[in-house]
Amino acid sequence: MKNVFIINGHYPYPNRKGELNSSLVDLARKHFENRGAKVSITETKDEYVVEEELQKFIDADLVIWQFPVHWMGLPWRVKQYFDIVFTAGHNGELFTSDGRTPANPKANYGSGGSRQDTKYMLSATFNAPMHAFNAPDEYLFEGKDVEDIMFPIHMTMKFLGMQGLPTFSCHDVVKNPTIESDFDRFEEHLANIKL
Repeated sequence: MKNVFIINGHYPYPNRKGELNSSLVDLARKHFENRGAKVSITETKDEYVVEEELQKFIDADLVIWQFPVHWMGLPWRVKQYFDIVFTAGHNGELFTSDGRTPANPKANYGSGGSRQDTKYMLSATFNAPMHAFNAPDEYLFEGKDVEDIMFPIHMTMKFLGMQGLPTFSCHDVVKNPTIESDFDRFEEHLANIKL
């Protein structure tokens, strides 16, 4: 049986309940359970036990990070999760070293990850419309795409040795949401993942 670990990174605010992110988590859970996988879920807004989180990474064949993009990055509780859980995984659970050796202290930084057999996928929700990306004439992103914005997160997963899958993203979710279409696209995206 394959193991899928889903992390919901939404942090509720009075005007942002996180229903879209929770719905995407639920869709992913049902999708992979229907494919015979065991699914575990962590909500970063809730308390968690670090050792249990490390075991979820050890057991996982696939990790899905579901989160809204806040100020062009992760919600603070997801970054806190990185800082606490990933730092605790330095004894081989997640990484053994930063990859450098005394013989060559300048080379191979970031190659000491332990999770080479684990795939990961980012699934992000944006207020920004899709048109804001890949368009050199757009003010904020200057022609950059979604993967450019996700680069620091991809590097964090690569540091742990994980293998990246294509990112999924929903856009314009506040002013012009297309929820049913997003759900259909998400199902299709998940169906293309080989476990």
